[in-house]
Amino acid sequence: MIEKVVHNRLLFIAIHVVIGFLVTILPFAKIYPLFILIIGIYIIYSSRNKNEEALYLVSYLVGAEVFIRMSDGFLLYETGKYGIILFSLLGIIWGPVKQKTSISFLVYVLFLVIGIVFTQVPLGESLRKSIAFNLSGPISLGFFALYCFKRTITILQLKELLFVCLLPVFSIISFVYFRTPDLEELVFQVSSNFKTSGGFGPNQVATIIGFGVFILSVFIFTRVQLSLSIFLDIIFLLYFTYRGLLTFSRGGMITAIFAFFIFVLFMLLYQKNTFIKVFKFLFITLILFLGIWLYTSDITGGMIDNRYSNKNATGIEKKDISAGRFQLFSAQLENFYESPILGIGVGNGKYKRIESGKRITAASHNEMTRLIEEHGLLGILALLILLVKPLQNIYFSTNYQRAFLLSFYVFWFLTINHSAMRIAFPAFVYGLSLIKIDHE
Repeated sequence: MIEKVVHNRLLFIAIHVVIGFLVTILPFAKIYPLFILIIGIYIIYSSRNKNEEALYLVSYLVGAEVFIRMSDGFLLYETGKYGIILFSLLGIIWGPVKQKTSISFLVYVLFLVIGIVFTQVPLGESLRKSIAFNLSGPISLGFFALYCFKRTITILQLKELLFVCLLPVFSIISFVYFRTPDLEELVFQVSSNFKTSGGFGPNQVATIIGFGVFILSVFIFTRVQLSLSIFLDIIFLLYFTYRGLLTFSRGGMITAIFAFFIFVLFMLLYQKNTFIKVFKFLFITLILFLGIWLYTSDITGGMIDNRYSNKNATGIEKKDISAGRFQLFSAQLENFYESPILGIGVGNGKYKRIESGKRITAASHNEMTRLIEEHGLLGILALLILLVKPLQNIYFSTNYQRAFLLSFYVFWFLTINHSAMRIAFPAFVYGLSLIKIDHE
């Protein structure tokens, strides 16, 4: 089945565009995730994961997670994260042994679980939901890291699974298009825009669209053709960029741009004689991006310019570029000082800030500071494991391999710093930074 998908790319792109439209008019959204899970289990069992079927399925589920949420198709809100754990475990259990297990990630998961002991939620709040909201992402990362650690895949397989991840993003783009009101009727401000994000969280939508922009850019740069024409692929890229900008959520798009810059830099180091080609590519890309930016600026009445230059609607520069995240970080440090060894407990940060009467009461947008606040010293050790293990893999790789691995690592690091682990995507790209890429 996976072979049919990757060898009929344009057909499956069209199918996913249609799916994005159909869920806006027909009530079959809940069937979609159930179909992914049931068919996924069958594929891994029947194939015994001989060709990394589990990896392809995780890739598809990660791309589909935001679409499932925004179309109210989730069985459980964290279906994407639970699915990663399920597919990873089945791939390890049923598949052939291909790499050594890293004890580091088992220790990392253990450190996270210890924090549950200290979890206390106010009367009327759900303990299960609090733990699931805060730990399902980090734990799914741990299991997927166990699956990916030193697992060798070919460059062809890597590009195929990136394409598989991209398919549901076409559904998101289609869904957003049909759910967005007439842009001429909208009054744009400089805050994240739910109306241009399909009525769902702009941060999550922009994050996954940003990854779609990255994948399309990499494919065009490496001459992997998705459709019948390179010009159609460029149109896909431009429209993805346009839709990502319209969410007014900066993190996802800035991360995509930075990761692609890293990719191009190491590709240039790998093949130094391609400098002229790279320069031409970047020059054309810059011209096209400038055109999309100017068009978006015109559509939004210049508000997109103010958003990315950290100005308010009247054009006056804001004092806080972090949208309140610095204040949140300061409050988290205070909680860490209160209990520096074992932390204050999973999910307790939000409730502590409510009890203290602080104006910043939102759940953490930064996974690094959440680990430190809620898990204390154990959280710091867990964070060090996450930071160091991919760097070891990247260090012993070629520049060609580093172009991919470091881009994935950057995607993970920047995403958890602006969006924590709200979605399964950071776990996925982190796992990809641990693989061994055979490009011979």
